[in-house]
Amino acid sequence: MKKIAWLIILGLVALVGCSNDDIAKPEDKLQEYVDLWNQQDFTEMYTMVPEDVEGEAFNRYEKIYQDVEVENLDVSFEAEVDEEERDLEEIESQVFPIQVSMDTFAGPISFETDVEMVKTTETIDGEEQIDWVVNWNPGLIFPELADGGEIGIDNIEATRGEIFDRNQEGLAINDEVYELGVQPGLFSDEAAEKETIAEALDISVDEIDQALSADWVTSDTFVPLKVFPSLGENLEEAIQSVEALTYQSTTGRVYPLGEAAAHLTGYIAPVTAEKLEELDSSIYSQNDLVGYRGLEELFEEELHGQNGVQIVVNKEGEDPIVLAEQEVQDGEDVQLTIDASRQQQIFESLGDDAGTAAAIDPTTGETLALVSSPAFDPHAFLYGLSNEQWEEWQNDEQNPLLNRFAATFAPGSAFKPVTSAIGLQNGSLDPNEGITINGLTWQKENWGDYSVRRVSESNGPVDLRDALVRSDNIYFAIQAIDMGAETFVEGLQQFGIGEDLPYTYPITSSTISADGSLDNEVLLADTSYGQGQIEMSALHLATSYSIFKNNGNMIQPTLLSDEEQGVNWKENLLSEDNVALMNDALRGVVTEGTGSPANIEEKTILGKTGTAELKQSLDEEGAAENGWFVGYPEDENLIVAMMVEHIENQNGGSGYVAEKVGRVLSE
Repeated sequence: MKKIAWLIILGLVALVGCSNDDIAKPEDKLQEYVDLWNQQDFTEMYTMVPEDVEGEAFNRYEKIYQDVEVENLDVSFEAEVDEEERDLEEIESQVFPIQVSMDTFAGPISFETDVEMVKTTETIDGEEQIDWVVNWNPGLIFPELADGGEIGIDNIEATRGEIFDRNQEGLAINDEVYELGVQPGLFSDEAAEKETIAEALDISVDEIDQALSADWVTSDTFVPLKVFPSLGENLEEAIQSVEALTYQSTTGRVYPLGEAAAHLTGYIAPVTAEKLEELDSSIYSQNDLVGYRGLEELFEEELHGQNGVQIVVNKEGEDPIVLAEQEVQDGEDVQLTIDASRQQQIFESLGDDAGTAAAIDPTTGETLALVSSPAFDPHAFLYGLSNEQWEEWQNDEQNPLLNRFAATFAPGSAFKPVTSAIGLQNGSLDPNEGITINGLTWQKENWGDYSVRRVSESNGPVDLRDALVRSDNIYFAIQAIDMGAETFVEGLQQFGIGEDLPYTYPITSSTISADGSLDNEVLLADTSYGQGQIEMSALHLATSYSIFKNNGNMIQPTLLSDEEQGVNWKENLLSEDNVALMNDALRGVVTEGTGSPANIEEKTILGKTGTAELKQSLDEEGAAENGWFVGYPEDENLIVAMMVEHIENQNGGSGYVAEKVGRVLSE
C-alpha cells in the first residue's frame, strides 16, 4: 500500500511540474516582441523570429519605417486565453490579433492583422525546453505586402495659383512653354550649327557642349537647353534652319505682360539655400520654385499650395494600393483690380524714360495700374538668366531692378493742390484774396542767402487760381508760413502723410520730413510746393487727388478684387464748394498754364504739373529734376499720377510728363 501511495504522489508532482504555469507562454513572448516593435528595436526583434527568415527581408522593416518617417508607433494586442482548454505541450502554434497604428509623412496608417506564435523546443541539460518565435512575414510590416510588392512614394505636385487682372486676363499664369534642345544625331555641320543655336538661344557654345556631354546622351536623345515662354520669329527661323534644333511643349509660369508688369508680379525661381532656411521645411524642398519680389512673393503662401504625397504598395500588373495619402492642395488664384490693358498702355507711354505711374478709380479706390519703368523680363529668372544679362541690369544707370511705384519721391508742384486743400479747409487760405508779389524771388528777412524762386512774374496780385495755373512757388510759401507749421503739419497728417498707406502691396510710407516736423521756416516754405523733405509715392499722390472726384473725401486704394470698395480713408478734407473751385483751377492748369501739353480735344482733362529739384543742398545749381503730372478726365472716374526722372534735359520740363498723361487719358 505504501508503494502505491508514493507512486500516486510522484504522479501528482509530475503533473504539477508539467502544468501550463511552468511552460513559456506565447502571449508573453509576443508581448516582448511587441515592446521591441514599439521601440523600433529591429535588431532585437530579429532574434525572436525563425532562423529561416532572411535578414535582408526582415531589414525591410527598418528601411521602410525610415522612408515613410514613422512616428507615434503603437502596436498592441489582447490575449484572450482559456487556460483550462489550452494545453501548451500539445499545441504547436497560436494566433493572436494585433492592432498597429502610426503616423507617417503622408498621414496616419493603421491596420489589424494576425500574428502566429510558433512553438520551438530545445534540450538543455537533458530536459526539453519550450519557447515561442514570431512566424514573421512581410505582411507584418503592412498587410498589403504579405504576398509581395514594393513600397513606393508618389509625389503629386501642387499647381501654383495664378494672378489675374480685373477682367480675368492673366498676369502670372501656368501656360504652355517651349523647351528648346537638340538631337545630336541630326547635326550636319556641328560647329557652325552650334554657333547658330547659341546665338538664337542667347547661350554659349560651351553650355551646349556641357549639356551634350552628359552620360545619358545618345545620338537620338532630346537634350534640353533652354525654356522660352513663346516662340518668336528668331527662334522659329533657327528651328527651320538647324535640323538638330527642336522643342518640346510643357507647362510653365508665364507672364503675359512681361516687363510692363514685372515689378508688380515679381517672378518665381528655384529656391536658393538661403531662401530655403526661411521657409517651412514641411512644405518646401530644395527642388521647389518660390516667389521672389512683387505679388509672387507677397502671396507666396496662397499661390504655392501644398504638394500631395502617397505611400503605396506597387505590385506587378496591379493598380497601386494606397496606404496613406496627403492630398495635394493646389494654390489659390489671386484676382486684382488692375486693368492689364491700362497697365500695358502706361508702361509703353513711358518709353525709354525712367519713371513710375499709378492709376486709380477715385470713387471705388480700385488700382488700375502700378507701373515702374524701366523693368526686366521676369521669365529670365526662371528659364535662364545669363551673367551678361544680369550684369547689364546691374550696371544700367536707369536701374531696371528698382521698383519705383513702391518708392517715394519729392512730388514737386504736383503737391500744391494738397496744400491748397489744407488751407481752404482750415480757413487760412482765401482763394479770392490776391497777394502782391514782385519779381521772381522772395525771402523773409532772417533767411540769409536763401530765397524762394518762381517760374514767371505775375501781373498784379496772385490769387489761388492764378497761383495754381502758373505754379507760383512764392504764393504757396507765403500761404504755408501764414498758416503756421503746426497747422500745416496737422493738415498733412489728415492726408495720411506720415502714416502707413492702408494698402495690400507694401508701398513706402510718405513722409513730411526726416523727423515729421516743419520747425524750420525755410523747410515749411519749401514743403508747401512739394520740395523740402516731403516725399510721396505715385499711388499716395493719386489717392490724394481723389478728393476732387470723391466729394472731398480721400478714397482708400484697393488692389484685390474681393476687397471692399468705395471705403474712404480720410473724410471731409474739402467742402463741395471748394471741390468745384479746385476743379476749375486744375482745368485752368491744362488750358492756360503749365499743364497745357495735356490739353486734348478728345477729353476735358484737369491736373497739375510738378518739377522736383533733387538738390543735396539749398545752394546747389544744375540739379537733376523729376517731372510730375497728376491728371484726370472731367467725366471719368480715373486719376493717373506719373513721374519721369531727369526731365531737366527735356523741352517743356514737366509739360513733357503732362503730354504723356494726356495721351494715356485720351486713348
